[in-house]
Amino acid sequence: MQTGRQPLLRELGALDPWQAALRLWHCPGFAFLDSGGDHGALGRWSIIGISPFGRFEAAGGRAFWNGAPVPGRPLAALRDRLAACRLAPVPGLPLPGAAIGRVEYEFRDDPGGAPGRLCFSFYDLLLVFDRLAGRAVALSSGLGGGDAAAGLDRLGALLEAPPAPPGAARLGRWQSDFDAAGYGAAVERVRAHIRDGDIYQANISQAFRAPFDGDPRPLYAALRRANPAPFAAYLAEPGGAVLSASPERFAELRRGRAEARPIKGTLPRHADPQADRAAAARLAASDKDRAENVMIVDLMRNDLSKVCEPGSVAVPELCTVESYASVHHLTSAVTGRLRPGEDALSLLAAIFPGGSITGAPKERAMQIIRAIEGRDRGTYCGAIGYLGFDGDMDLNIPIRTLEIRGREAVLQAGGGVTLLSDPASEYAETLAKAARIFEAVAPFAENPS
Repeated sequence: MQTGRQPLLRELGALDPWQAALRLWHCPGFAFLDSGGDHGALGRWSIIGISPFGRFEAAGGRAFWNGAPVPGRPLAALRDRLAACRLAPVPGLPLPGAAIGRVEYEFRDDPGGAPGRLCFSFYDLLLVFDRLAGRAVALSSGLGGGDAAAGLDRLGALLEAPPAPPGAARLGRWQSDFDAAGYGAAVERVRAHIRDGDIYQANISQAFRAPFDGDPRPLYAALRRANPAPFAAYLAEPGGAVLSASPERFAELRRGRAEARPIKGTLPRHADPQADRAAAARLAASDKDRAENVMIVDLMRNDLSKVCEPGSVAVPELCTVESYASVHHLTSAVTGRLRPGEDALSLLAAIFPGGSITGAPKERAMQIIRAIEGRDRGTYCGAIGYLGFDGDMDLNIPIRTLEIRGREAVLQAGGGVTLLSDPASEYAETLAKAARIFEAVAPFAENPS
């Protein structure tokens, strides 16, 4: 295990992440973890990876490296692969190298044949941007058999070349699997389960689909302009792409300290400043939304306690209002310190998927969600981010996320349902969450509404 090895670094000054992305997103395996918006340390780091030296995939209890099967359960096989790439932390940077990718909502680390996929590309060549310091750094360590200095030279040449213009993008008419009446009936089904004592809440989503043709990159350019978010991402995928403008951190692990930041509670923003401030104050004081948030905080405390030291799990932030381009959210922070012998992947296994997009109790809520929604969520409500070669991790929950699956675009939006939920209000909340994305991609769509 290469615990003392560090990558070769090259300082690039105040290079803008988006300008770098425009020059690199034609490269094989392009991945962009894109921190936007005005949220201080939450949106500090942006990361670009190109030309990965390997790809780890898992589904149905089986794991693959560069397309070839590898023995063991998926997370154990992934742990072995990460150990082979172990690097020492780099002072002042969030990672020395990383695997960047996604975990679908349905993924399970068992041989039972769960359909969800886990996909991570392994990068030796990375760009890391520190928004607070105005600093950009290129990293390469020669993992995968490459020459680190030659890799940095190649990256520098790519950054000096003019941007490659994206192709055209075309979206057809959006159609949802729920109308207002159908979503209202789903809310009532959840409320019936709550009255019967099955659950306390469940998150129900609707899925919008539209035919798609062309290049996904113009859609992401429009999305990041309209809806900057601290945990946004663009992942180039075989046969498609994932375009995320997520405001929600699922889990960060930094030197043994874990943090989850569940979001529960949403109200739309207003153009009038006074009305907007009133909406934020109304959300902060909402008994329904605060109860929903606290319920999920309790669930996350329980999940973290499975892998954290006794007495270390804490809630440093409870029901804080965070404001984004189109909505206000109630956000809390739950933290803990991992027990000796636990790591990023055992943390992932203990808390995935996030409680804010499932419900409580989690397993029963997920069963009810599946029965009501009747579809795979895929990347939506799973996780996107990086697994650092130093053992750290940072993952979002992919809400506000558009998936390009071949010749189809899929956008899903949902909300937590409790006994106090009003069906019409819950339906309106899902539309408010999707509205900014519809507006962003409207120039490419036949019918954005």
